Amino acid sequence: MRERVEKLSQALQGKADCAIITDDINRRYLTGMKSSAGIVLVFREKAYLIIDFRYIEKAREVVSFCEVIEQKDTYAQIRELLVHHAAQTVAVESGSMTLQQLACYRDKLAEFEFLTDDTLTDALYTLRTVKTAGEILKIKAAQSLAEHALQALLEQLHVGMTEREIALALDFHMRSNGAEDLSFETIALTGAHTSMPHGVPDDRQVQKGDFVLMDFGAVVDGYHSDMTRTVCVGEPTEEMRRVYEIVLEAQETALEQVRAGMKGSQLDHAARTVIETAGYGAYFGHSLGHGVGMEIHEFPTAGPRSDKPLVSGSVVTVEPGIYIPAKFGVRIEDFVHISENSCENLTKFTKKLICL
Repeated sequence: MRERVEKLSQALQGKADCAIITDDINRRYLTGMKSSAGIVLVFREKAYLIIDFRYIEKAREVVSFCEVIEQKDTYAQIRELLVHHAAQTVAVESGSMTLQQLACYRDKLAEFEFLTDDTLTDALYTLRTVKTAGEILKIKAAQSLAEHALQALLEQLHVGMTEREIALALDFHMRSNGAEDLSFETIALTGAHTSMPHGVPDDRQVQKGDFVLMDFGAVVDGYHSDMTRTVCVGEPTEEMRRVYEIVLEAQETALEQVRAGMKGSQLDHAARTVIETAGYGAYFGHSLGHGVGMEIHEFPTAGPRSDKPLVSGSVVTVEPGIYIPAKFGVRIEDFVHISENSCENLTKFTKKLICL
């Protein structure tokens, strides 16, 4: 945590004397502690965590690099620290602070200038985009939980099982084997519902010959996994097999090309070209991928308009799909840890079409 705080302080030099961090995810990133409240103040010389009575004992136990202060009179405590460090300009998180919160800070701390542009948010996103070896281990652990859940689900998936039952089975296996949380609400769709990329599971039952599309992930120590697999219960039609193979080819083409320095739009184009050439371009309507880490959607992105280069150390999904309305859909999603010349695929589960 020391390195994260020091890098943030360095990124703000010459722009702000202090950073105030209130976002739950960013606060956890800098302190290593999960909480629903608290304020981190980062100065050039020192960092502080102001947190209320509910969390104070835990904070004093686990937070090592920020001085922990029990919250009493919040704005008076912040003012005291700002004066002590001779701070004048205070950066806030433009990406998460509400207008109401900002107005309150300006009212209570009127003698200080608040930097409200993207300086602090961009600095935090830049830090969080590049994963350390320790962060990758947590992401791998989350992915392992998800893959074990899928394997267990496939052993019980059958005709007549509902979408809700499929989702609940995946959730149960992840949580009961150590997941801190789910990455997002599990998507489990069957039959014609699979044509909806982010459909909501309901009481539709699996029929013989249906595709079943499952998009899900686990959280371990604050870090998410994300994967999608499409399987068939029974024998797929020739069209279903063809579409599956096109999506798989699109994904493998992108995985072969991904590397640091290429634009997200170039990665998206690599997969999209395969699908368009096969005549299904109109049925791939979402971006190819997004960053994953302490949030399920982070920087960088890989879409048609993603003009920023992919960064070495970032984790990005590669998830092409084809969705034919009222018929069926296919999505195959892995996620990769990007390096200078290639990537490590963090998803180990087979992509061969499984027919149960």
